[in-house]
Amino acid sequence: MASKKKPVQVQLPTEPMEPIAPRLFVSSSHLVSEKSKELSEFEFGLILAGNAFNRWVVRCMAAAGLKDLTTLDVLLLHHVNHRAREKKLADISFMMNIEDTHVVAYSLKKLVALGLVKSEKRGKEVLFSTSVKGQQFIERYRSVREACLIASLSGDSSENFELGELARFLRMLSGLYDQAARAATSL
Repeated sequence: MASKKKPVQVQLPTEPMEPIAPRLFVSSSHLVSEKSKELSEFEFGLILAGNAFNRWVVRCMAAAGLKDLTTLDVLLLHHVNHRAREKKLADISFMMNIEDTHVVAYSLKKLVALGLVKSEKRGKEVLFSTSVKGQQFIERYRSVREACLIASLSGDSSENFELGELARFLRMLSGLYDQAARAATSL
């Protein structure tokens, strides 16, 4: 004969339980604000994405044949090549949102020394443009990018729409961080 088991008694809490907060993915929990926990999560995502992007840019250019360039060197090479127009140091710095023009000038000198960028002095201004050698490496970079990065995208119109919206959002946040940086300077 099978023995009868007594039903298990469950004690229900008398006080309402606090909702379980979702786990935050942040790099600095001490900066999490009650006003916007999501901003801390976004910043951590930005850190991860920024580091991955920097690693990608350098390795893509290395695969294209230039192994000793920094992320800034690669990005400046692409920007100088953009629209096949000569560019001034101040304009390059402004478009890349880099305050320290000395950092940009140093990188441009390096690109000139490698024969990837040409410089031409006109009056007081120095204008930079991409050399034929630089354009060849940019074309190789583009091929590697197509094969390794673009090929991993679906090409779906909704995916491309989301990427466009994300780009718009990042530009907007760039303005917020710039404004906050100016405010912090005046404290």
